Amino acid sequence: MVVRYKKLIFVDTNDNCRAPMAKFILKRKFLTNPLTIESRGLVVLFPEPMMPKAEMVLEKNGYPTPVHIACQLKQEDIDNDVLLLTMEDRQKAEIWGTFENAPHVYTLREYVGESGDIPILHGQPLEVYAQCYTEIELLLRKLVIRLNEEEEL
Repeated sequence: MVVRYKKLIFVDTNDNCRAPMAKFILKRKFLTNPLTIESRGLVVLFPEPMMPKAEMVLEKNGYPTPVHIACQLKQEDIDNDVLLLTMEDRQKAEIWGTFENAPHVYTLREYVGESGDIPILHGQPLEVYAQCYTEIELLLRKLVIRLNEEEEL
């Protein structure tokens, strides 16, 4: 049985870089079943904005000044019709160890049929952020195909 998701949440450690980048990119894609698209962090100590280099990369790719404030993942975010996609396998394991009844948790790569983590960007030069943007963009193209195919079933 295929689950019809109502919400997709990208999950990262701090919700200030990779997950919000993925959120902004996916919001521009065409999904046959419109989803609420959000991002959350596993360790959000205070509501901080997105990392400046991530913002610069999004702006360079046509996203006008992306506004984002980091938000903590909470139990009430998780439900049977919510798809959680993490950036790293470690984050997926942390969700399973921390939250009750999290049935649809995958790494982004895993969900589109690949393996491996999306690299951590903190402290990296702008070029590495740009490479990560391109990597996430390609993964999200595959994600859109999968989500749209599931909707047809």
